[in-house]
Amino acid sequence: MKLQGVVEVPAVVRDKARTGGAEDWLEHLPALVSSLESDWSIAVGNPYEGGSEAFVAEATRADGTLAVLKVLVPGAGNDASNEVTVLRLAEGEGCPTLYRFDAGRGALLMERLGRPMSELGLPPPRRLEILSAAAARIWRPAPDCGLPTGADKARWLADFIVTLWEELDHPCSEKVVDHALSSARRREEAHRDERAVLVHGDVHQLNALQSDGSFKLIDPDGLFAEAEYDLGVLMRGDPVELLGDDPLHRAHWLAARTGLDPVATWEWGVVERLSTGLLCTQIHLQPLGRDTLRAAEAVTDLTIQ
Repeated sequence: MKLQGVVEVPAVVRDKARTGGAEDWLEHLPALVSSLESDWSIAVGNPYEGGSEAFVAEATRADGTLAVLKVLVPGAGNDASNEVTVLRLAEGEGCPTLYRFDAGRGALLMERLGRPMSELGLPPPRRLEILSAAAARIWRPAPDCGLPTGADKARWLADFIVTLWEELDHPCSEKVVDHALSSARRREEAHRDERAVLVHGDVHQLNALQSDGSFKLIDPDGLFAEAEYDLGVLMRGDPVELLGDDPLHRAHWLAARTGLDPVATWEWGVVERLSTGLLCTQIHLQPLGRDTLRAAEAVTDLTIQ
């Protein structure tokens, strides 16, 4: 509960701010929240746990509308510009409605949603069905949106994979790395602005919240890319289940369900799976890191048509 002049900051957010040299932001956060309450006619309530990049709390608008206030921890690459672009363009379809935004204060006021999918215990096939449907609601033409392109993302992921693989002293085979780099190169070369759409970029069950009988996706990374990129993110999830089934089946199933290309879906999945496995290994998120790298190794020799 937030008392007058007091803001309860979750420990993870507090540590993130201190590690990033944002102690002044922590000190002034109560005054910042108070100013937002006054300027936006909102009452801020309890904070949410689970995030690290922002202070996120319940809010209520003057007309009684339930909302969420998000105030970003200042730092490089944490200005929410891509997120705001996606929310504005999506207009509440597949993502929460954006009520207010203040770039100078790094603050967003958004629609309040329900429980995350991760708390519901849904089986992987049902999760994939819901997540792909939510992502598809976001996909739309977005020329001149200013978001990074699919080609930009492919290059970034390739560099990330090479750098982290070396830093972690080669936690998987060079063959897996070469496979992912080849896939990234093909997706970079395949990018065409005329076919690109608005893409969420981080579709998983922690980012899917209940909304009037369906789900919406929060915390978009924001890309102007092939829609298959979002399906590639879905290809990286549930690595144990992926190997327990025919891995190619998931790519064909997602592509058929959305009317997209199974090859592009598979190749983005190859890149996303390895980059995520390396990241999880770096931050000691186990056994997910080991399972994801094991899946990356296991599918290296598979070819999709």
